[in-house]
Amino acid sequence: MILPTSRRGFLRAASLVTGAMAVPGWARSGTGGLASGSDVLSGEDIKLSIGHAMHSVGGRSGHAIAINGTVPGPLIRLKEGQNVRLSVTNTLSEDTSIHWHGLLLPFQYDGVPGISFPGIKPGETFVYEFPIRQAGTYWYHSHSGLQEAMGHFGSIVIDPTGADRVQSDREHVLVLSDWSFMHPHKIYTRLKQNGGNFNFQKQTLVGLIAGKDQSAADRRMWGAMRMDPTDISDATGAIYTYLVNGHGPAENWTGLFAPGEKVRLRIINASAMTNFNVRIPGLAMTVVAADGNNVQPVETDEFQIGVAETYDVVVHPTEDKAYGFIAEGIDRSGLVRATLAPRMGMVAYVPPLRKRPLLTMKDMGMGDMDMSGGAMAGMDHSNMPGMDHGAMPGMSHDMGSMKMLDPSVAPQVKMGPGVAMLSSMPMDRTAERPTGLENEPHRVLTYSQLRSLDANPDKRDPSREIDIHLTANMERYMWSFDGVKFSEGAEPLAFRHNERVRVNLINDTMMPHPIHLHGHFFEVVMGEKGNRPVKHTVNVLPGGKVSFDLTADALGDWAFHCHMMLHMHAGMFRVVTVRHDEDAA
Repeated sequence: MILPTSRRGFLRAASLVTGAMAVPGWARSGTGGLASGSDVLSGEDIKLSIGHAMHSVGGRSGHAIAINGTVPGPLIRLKEGQNVRLSVTNTLSEDTSIHWHGLLLPFQYDGVPGISFPGIKPGETFVYEFPIRQAGTYWYHSHSGLQEAMGHFGSIVIDPTGADRVQSDREHVLVLSDWSFMHPHKIYTRLKQNGGNFNFQKQTLVGLIAGKDQSAADRRMWGAMRMDPTDISDATGAIYTYLVNGHGPAENWTGLFAPGEKVRLRIINASAMTNFNVRIPGLAMTVVAADGNNVQPVETDEFQIGVAETYDVVVHPTEDKAYGFIAEGIDRSGLVRATLAPRMGMVAYVPPLRKRPLLTMKDMGMGDMDMSGGAMAGMDHSNMPGMDHGAMPGMSHDMGSMKMLDPSVAPQVKMGPGVAMLSSMPMDRTAERPTGLENEPHRVLTYSQLRSLDANPDKRDPSREIDIHLTANMERYMWSFDGVKFSEGAEPLAFRHNERVRVNLINDTMMPHPIHLHGHFFEVVMGEKGNRPVKHTVNVLPGGKVSFDLTADALGDWAFHCHMMLHMHAGMFRVVTVRHDEDAA
């Protein structure tokens, strides 16, 4: 059952039934918002069961891993200041786990097998028990294998102890995800065989003749570098159906409103691999929270939500009409729509997919170098294989192609086949529109517009600074931090308890990476100190860099990784360890 949250009660509940009804052995599409029965769980003692199920999308059915029989799993609604006991039973024939994404808790309950606990064996029940120390929009998911990609995730809403500082008349939780009938291990294998296997939007000779996209000279240049400007997403709409609350585009998930109400949308990107561009044509959105933390309200028309991020927005529809909630994959290979409407059965206009974007030299970490017209300013590319790279830091000549591989650019990076390039001029891109939204005529949110509603509590300057490079060989589908995969014995990142450290993330790849740190929030460094946004996940644009200041206040071992699941699976993962001084000796 799909039901909305309404502060005015549940009087309209009976009119809101949409989607599939429960059938033994079949997963129901999960809820977005406060619901009745098994679709919402609250209180101090909550029971969850992980099991196999069949999930139906677009008239087809496939194998899923469901939580209490639903995909997504049930909404867990908690209260700041309470204690919660979550008993998780594994009915699978393999180990499983649940990570409570964004929640501040003792590390032994963080839910990462091999790091914070041993995992949950088949037939066993593991009890997570911890106090709720925060409010906001969060979510939960498996950290075992690739189970998350098969439906093992759900939403969390934590109400504040006092009055909610975000005023609204009604709210809906919208869980975005990507679903494939191809098993995630098979997707991974295909990508290992050919990194561009699912990119069906490559440039063509027909497009060149028609004058679309790049010029012939530009294409020659990208070809000489053995790089593809359409390589924006590796797992695409060619294999994914995009979902809202478990429902595909044709199923038209609907959330109700009464004209004149202020409606809060709690938006969670629970996808395995897809960053989404989100808009509601004809309706402005006021962003009021990011990653569960309140921000100073900022009005926008579209924003990009990286994998694992959450945004709360407030909309104020005044007309008696339906509005389309549109989440488009950043490579524009597919979209999902939901509907906000005064009545069930209403359908909003669904815009066509927009033209897919192309990467630029900036996305390759070459700064603002001008590549227009097939030439970077002041440079002759007629004989690129023989060009002199001496004046271009970080660039070298390799096998007749231009690549950025000068180890002096990043001496801590372990060079090898897993590192195809190093950004010679990475830029802070937090004030830039994200990938694919650079030229939209309407307002687009940037990270630089986010300001925390409350002053950040730790006003200390960092005592030290570290660089972490996001590295890859995209052709071989190899992903790592500093050129080292986690499976290769990557050393933990060690912090002293309560020290203040600045971490610089440098993206040496041509894809954005949503980087998530468990057990902590960090302050994204941009603009003046005081009210910088506090997040648990930050999306680092291609060729860009993002700095965050971390107060290492949570003792224990914590996962730190790219939240694009196949990138993490391939090796873009580290352990952060926080110890007292005497323990670190």
